[in-house]
Amino acid sequence: MSTDNVKVYDAEKMVIGRLGTRVAKDALMGKDVVIINAEKAIITGGRRSLIAAFKEKRDIRTATNHNLGPFHERRPDMMVRRMIRGMLPWPTPRAKAAYKRVKVYMGVPEKYQDAERIVLEKSRYASMKSKYIQVSDLSHELGWRNPEVA
Repeated sequence: MSTDNVKVYDAEKMVIGRLGTRVAKDALMGKDVVIINAEKAIITGGRRSLIAAFKEKRDIRTATNHNLGPFHERRPDMMVRRMIRGMLPWPTPRAKAAYKRVKVYMGVPEKYQDAERIVLEKSRYASMKSKYIQVSDLSHELGWRNPEVA
């Protein structure tokens, strides 16, 4: 994947649902998509209710063989990628091909330092006083430990 024909989205302070719809549409149209700063994306809603909902979802397991799933991600980049998968018409072959074209990174990799970043101004969270939580904070509450901090 060369950096010339890739759409690079900066997820910092963006509502993940609004960003995800745009990314899913681009991936379905056949474009390679990269999301950087995924840990700084925002999920709107009350902090306590969001954490409780994600913890409840994490506790869903199969009764027969726990190794068969479902698996719930705790890393911020994997959480964002999974949220985008939810916006694709899964399990069609078209959606699976689109999902392979989506790459999500925490921070900014050296490969994309100089790439032109797409910032969706209408997708940014306007009022930082309203209820929201960053994906990194949610991941931390779910038990993810950042190896860079430790």
